[in-house]
Amino acid sequence: MAIKTKPQFMRTQHGSLFDRGRADSYYSRPRSPHWYPKGSYNGERVETLTAKEIAEYNVGYDNQEATGDKKGWGI
Repeated sequence: MAIKTKPQFMRTQHGSLFDRGRADSYYSRPRSPHWYPKGSYNGERVETLTAKEIAEYNVGYDNQEATGDKKGWGI
């Protein structure tokens, strides 16, 4: 029997912890661990997280930081 991954840990899911970490890094925002159960900016923003959830957000943030790819603001 396959173990079902919780939505906040589905790395390809828009709004997941990993996705939000990557987005915050890309847009040069400070770390602010959160996720959106209904997809990015849909429904409630979840900010009360477990240590494991915060770690998943940080993996996304750190992975994006490692690429050096940031939003160009035309400055």
